[in-house]
Amino acid sequence: MNSEWFRRFTTTAGNGPRLVCFPHAGGSATAYTQLARALPADFDVVAVQYPGRQDRYNEAPFESLDRLVEAVAGELARELAADPGRPYALFGHSMGALVAFETARRLRSAGLPDPERLFLSGRGAPDTGKSTHYLHYDDADVLAEVRRLGGTDQAMLDNPDLLELVLPALRADYRALASYDWRTGEPLAAPITALVGDRDPMVTVRQARTWREHTRGEFGLKVFPGGHFYLADHIHRIAVAVTEGWLAGTAAS
Repeated sequence: MNSEWFRRFTTTAGNGPRLVCFPHAGGSATAYTQLARALPADFDVVAVQYPGRQDRYNEAPFESLDRLVEAVAGELARELAADPGRPYALFGHSMGALVAFETARRLRSAGLPDPERLFLSGRGAPDTGKSTHYLHYDDADVLAEVRRLGGTDQAMLDNPDLLELVLPALRADYRALASYDWRTGEPLAAPITALVGDRDPMVTVRQARTWREHTRGEFGLKVFPGGHFYLADHIHRIAVAVTEGWLAGTAAS
């Protein structure tokens, strides 16, 4: 995958199934470095690099979730066409879960092959509540929310120079979430695995279970000890969940 939108964090690209990973608000592709290295070597794990961060810092970040989904889905559609027949799945955490889900819907409407499975982490289904309150967030509100959720190096948030680098993407991502307007549609054919921390202040286990209504396929729920960014403490268990979920889907088909 040579697109500016995707990053790979293993020394070689596996020739097996492809896992496309979508970062959280304010996050970058490197959030999935450890997962890429924990999964079996034949997996080809790529992470989406949204504009406005790291090596895309000079690009304007999207403030519309629909436009972000449209751009990612367009890039991914080209990659799928260039490598037909390779099975793929999508993994998204927090905002990334929403982007992954809407990307799958966009690909379906374009007549492209469904993913083998969606792994949706740290967020409830999109019809369970709105994020319009983020429209009223100023920088102080955004930073307070980031501190509440954890997962970001707090020293970075206290460093004015580093904060200047990360705030534009954070600000834009929260505006993108506020812009999101749920539109009903047919459930996806692809199975869904929801993943959540049992002490997540943003989403409860019950809310994570609401993804069940958005697939005609199998649904699974994985609950891990921890808060919103439980992933960092359970990377090998998450790798097992991804591998087993994929194998279960293969067996079912």
